[in-house]
Amino acid sequence: MTWPTGGGLLPATRIPGGELAAVAAAADYAVLPVGAVEWHGPHLPLGTDLILAEGFAAEAGGGSGPAADLTGPAADSGGAAGPAGGVASAAGSPGDTTTGSPGPRGVLFPAVPYAACPGQTRPWPGTVSIRPEIAVGYLADVIEGIVAAGFPRLLIVNGHDANMSTVRAAMEWVSGRRTASLLLVNWFQLVTPAETTDLYGPLTARGHGGAYETSGVLGFDPGAVRLDAVADLPPKPKLPVGHPYVLVESRPDPWQGWSGHISLASEAAGRQVRATAGARLREIVAAWVAAPPPAPPTTDPLPAPTSDGPVPTADRPAPTADRPAPTADGRASTGAPAADGSTGGVR
Repeated sequence: MTWPTGGGLLPATRIPGGELAAVAAAADYAVLPVGAVEWHGPHLPLGTDLILAEGFAAEAGGGSGPAADLTGPAADSGGAAGPAGGVASAAGSPGDTTTGSPGPRGVLFPAVPYAACPGQTRPWPGTVSIRPEIAVGYLADVIEGIVAAGFPRLLIVNGHDANMSTVRAAMEWVSGRRTASLLLVNWFQLVTPAETTDLYGPLTARGHGGAYETSGVLGFDPGAVRLDAVADLPPKPKLPVGHPYVLVESRPDPWQGWSGHISLASEAAGRQVRATAGARLREIVAAWVAAPPPAPPTTDPLPAPTSDGPVPTADRPAPTADRPAPTADGRASTGAPAADGSTGGVR
């Protein structure tokens, strides 16, 4: 299998086993989308987070055009968004034409579909949630398996907010066992709150099942959205502070497993979000693959002993006048000569 001339992504599931080593050696990175199967309201599909994770993962290998302008109301120009670009077919032909200079070459692994879901959505129909401790262990095994297959650089594209903690924990575990550069990007954060305010106006657009997320799905799969299925459900206001915080509540009423001003969502806004976030993701990937690779993990982080003696540690402090260094047999030396002239320890 070969990449298109402009780079892009090869599907890992189509790589013959006998060609894996060569593909891994030629690849710049691998990609793993992570999502969830979760209720997002009557208007959005259960696979919303998967649609977004897989869509933006494909965007990572797409074209290098400029980001869309998000500094004004979205004007619907008509037409549906095209397929996610950058994924090559099994024969190696590009799914979308790459413009500009050749991009990095990646290998796209199948998405992780199930995740730990918050208590706010677990009771709602269609949510398939796994326990957090299971999620961390499962993700650690998946990530380590991809790295062990020959892909030390792994991009994880996230579509489900609760994955940020479980994926991060799994990444930290793997990076202590394998030489790896693991990059986690959440599509939701690739467009700033100020930009969504410019795009949607002063009403809250960000949030679970809200206008921003709904528009994101419209940017990839407009046929999966039912804008006429719900009326606006204004979300609970945020705390009136400008400092960062994480607030987890059992039920942030008003809440129906989702909340938001859905009337603000549109396919045109979704195309702008997709273009902007996709371009920024490609910018991150380009800088990442150009950076030097990490050194292997070590189980001996302390410097090697010198000829002047052992390196002091918490349980072996440096000797002082009041605390002489121990002798070879571990007893404190007095420094006084023994009967035979040697300077042994206290007997």
